[in-house]
Amino acid sequence: QVRSIIGSASSGFMQPEDIQKLLDACGIPRVTEFTAYSIDEALKAAEAVSFPLAMKAIGPVHKSDIGGVSLNIGNHILLRSEFDRMMNIPGVNGVVLQPMLSGTELFIGSKYEEPFGHLILCGVGGIFVELLNDTAAGLVPVGRDEALHMIRSLKSYKIFKGIRGREPVDENVFADIILRLSELLQNAPEISVLDLNPLMAA
Repeated sequence: QVRSIIGSASSGFMQPEDIQKLLDACGIPRVTEFTAYSIDEALKAAEAVSFPLAMKAIGPVHKSDIGGVSLNIGNHILLRSEFDRMMNIPGVNGVVLQPMLSGTELFIGSKYEEPFGHLILCGVGGIFVELLNDTAAGLVPVGRDEALHMIRSLKSYKIFKGIRGREPVDENVFADIILRLSELLQNAPEISVLDLNPLMAA
């Protein structure tokens, strides 16, 4: 499945639909999401997902920097308004609609580093990836012991244990996702950069 999806994808950035198929093929859990290229498609997706929604622009890389992310959309009026606004952002050709989720935001990603190969990085997600500059890296292939070591070496590891009333994060589930990403990169070495941010820990 992975090879079929990669083989049919065009070079450059993968489309959201292809990314969804890729994550499903390698068993990385993801939220239900719909792509919409017209307001009618967006309204239909809203009925399937139900409010409140998160909306993300398709096209630009750093979406939040250009206003390409809108959270807690609670009704059809706001949905229409935000859809129109995003479609007027240069480079945007559609949106992704997702249900709003709460939990600890984590980050996992990879990049190809010549001559070593793929590095997998993990850490606390959301805006804190850049603010805290706290990530751990492992060279593919990554085993379970190494994945757990990566997680436990984070300066922010205390967050995984639960602080200030927050639920603890299951580090074994996070390690399993690191392993699945490692397997994906072994089967799809063409992937040069991949970010899953945020990865929500319920």
